Amino acid sequence: MRKAMANAPAAKDGSSKLHNTLVYLRQHWQLYALFMLPAFALTVIFRYIPMGGILIAFTEYNPIRGILHSEWVGFAHFQRFLSSPDFMRYLMNTLKLSVYGLLWGFPAPILLAFLLNRILSKSIKQKIQLVLYMPNFISVIVLCGIVRILLAPTGMINMLLGTSTNFMTMPSAFRTIYIASGIWQGAGWASIIYTAALSNASKELKEAAVIDGANIIQQIKAVEWPAIKDTVLIQFIMSVGNIMSVGFEKAYALQTDLNLNASEIISTYVYKKGLLDGDYGFSTAVGLFNTVINVVLLISMNAIVKKMNDGKGV
Repeated sequence: MRKAMANAPAAKDGSSKLHNTLVYLRQHWQLYALFMLPAFALTVIFRYIPMGGILIAFTEYNPIRGILHSEWVGFAHFQRFLSSPDFMRYLMNTLKLSVYGLLWGFPAPILLAFLLNRILSKSIKQKIQLVLYMPNFISVIVLCGIVRILLAPTGMINMLLGTSTNFMTMPSAFRTIYIASGIWQGAGWASIIYTAALSNASKELKEAAVIDGANIIQQIKAVEWPAIKDTVLIQFIMSVGNIMSVGFEKAYALQTDLNLNASEIISTYVYKKGLLDGDYGFSTAVGLFNTVINVVLLISMNAIVKKMNDGKGV
């Protein structure tokens, strides 16, 4: 009886606060609308209106005539791309870069977060994190310039190995260079979200595991991994959804005439066809094909993870 009487004022206070908030919003809605208007306008202008450009993929686009007055060709551009003798090469190069990058690059920030979490000294940890985060603020073009200098025939790598190999002209070395440089640049910054999630791990459980004689692997498995499991799954689903979205700038900047067999991917092909050759309709169709594959992969992976993770997904 006393508990019911104690809960009644609390419920009343909560409902009164909600009522007061709604009244305040109703009286001052113009202020909130004013603050939300710029974000809403930017979203509509730069996110939704450009979607109309998808129509270019189904036309023989002429910039003078415009989208609506250009010749309608339907799925001709898609058929042209899918029947191209180089289609499988571009698709496989894109998939290989993405899949290998996911397999090697996705675990790297997780492992890095586990390692950083073992450092007890806050000052040392902050210094190490600063060093690890710095590569993320280097632009892609500067990074590619550094890679080219290091791997040049007279670069530091050849000096250490005592050779004069031009690695940038080797198709077999392109994927390794691309993925390794990406891990170096992004692993530290990507570990932030996992380091933050690890801060929620129960210190009491960790101390109990240490007292029980658990080693580092057992501590991670029993205490730390459950704290970041959901975060890892969400990041993995999003990464799979972007598996076809290989960075154009980096691939193009590391590309040479001699490594085209491995470095020519869908995004660089779209750039060359659209901006260099002026074939806007065809390049838009190729880009749309790439986007559709991404969406299908995202939905499929989300469904698979939901079944494996008790209905939890994005």
